[in-house]
Amino acid sequence: MSVTKSKTGIKKVARETDDVGYAAGDHVVYPTHGVGKIGSIETQEIVGQKLRLLVIQFDKDRMTLRVPVSKAKSSGLRRLCTRKEMQAALVTLKGRSRIKRTMWSRRAQEYEAKINSGDPRSIAEVVRDLYRNAGQPDQSFSERQMYQAALDRLAREFAAVERIPEDIATQRLEAMLKAA
Repeated sequence: MSVTKSKTGIKKVARETDDVGYAAGDHVVYPTHGVGKIGSIETQEIVGQKLRLLVIQFDKDRMTLRVPVSKAKSSGLRRLCTRKEMQAALVTLKGRSRIKRTMWSRRAQEYEAKINSGDPRSIAEVVRDLYRNAGQPDQSFSERQMYQAALDRLAREFAAVERIPEDIATQRLEAMLKAA
């Protein structure tokens, strides 16, 4: 971050951004890990080559990921979705469940792929399809795990977009599911 002083005496703070427009403090989505925050942009020498790296922290998972700036786009790293995109995901969430009549192992692979895509609408489909109301049959352990993973992933992005705590975001999503 650089600070400059203008003729009027007002300090201007410029955020240090990298070549692809990310800055320290930005929230981003890494497809297989969900929402993280760019802690810093650093240059490291690896095998004799200097690389600019985005250092992304995932506080909930207590994990730090270093992504080369040159590979950010190809790795699927993206900014948070817009409010409009989140609304589209929430509309999907409120829709009717579409469970295919295939074996669970096949559906589980499809659900896992949707969760790891990082697309909020696809994740909302998984949450919607695996949600169980009080009057519906119980889920298997793996179904509950997958539902919880998808719900957590969607809630984190919803919370970051709406700037609310994650637990409130989860409560709102569950309320939408009950109302649907």
